[in-house]
Amino acid sequence: MQTIILGGGCFWCTESVFSHVKGVQSVTSGYAGGDSVTANYRAVCGGDTEHIEVIKVEFDDSVIPLDIVLDIFFATHDPTTPNRQGNDVGRQYASVIFYTDATQKPTIARAIGEFRDSGIAVVTEVHPAREFFMAEDYNQDYYANNPEQSYCNFVIPPKLAKLKQYFAGFMVEN
Repeated sequence: MQTIILGGGCFWCTESVFSHVKGVQSVTSGYAGGDSVTANYRAVCGGDTEHIEVIKVEFDDSVIPLDIVLDIFFATHDPTTPNRQGNDVGRQYASVIFYTDATQKPTIARAIGEFRDSGIAVVTEVHPAREFFMAEDYNQDYYANNPEQSYCNFVIPPKLAKLKQYFAGFMVEN
């Protein structure tokens, strides 16, 4: 089992993607990367903490290796826009990877390097994991629990379509 923390915009969106991936044991929405000793949805969305909306992904690397986890991450968000995903603007929506084990760092560097070598200006930040603050209960499994929410219905289906198009072999239906 491995754990990695990923920020690719709104955590409702990234959580929805990774909850459909084979070998993923759990996906937890939360906050990471800020200097504040606490984090909550209101403070993070208000830009008061410098935290980023992230998901903590626990996965079985014998089912889905880290390089595929990263491929899915990069394919389902825009890693070229600093502190922004679509209409979501602010530090809390940064593209970021927090590695939980130093052995993950070369795989992450290789993935980002491949993009940059092909001319794609990836701005994804890479940091060792620091404190992770679990998001409030109502933010967990948000899309699954709120399927009629208009923001989610606009943003998440295209991400799931990319998952299905490019990674169907790694996809499970929930």
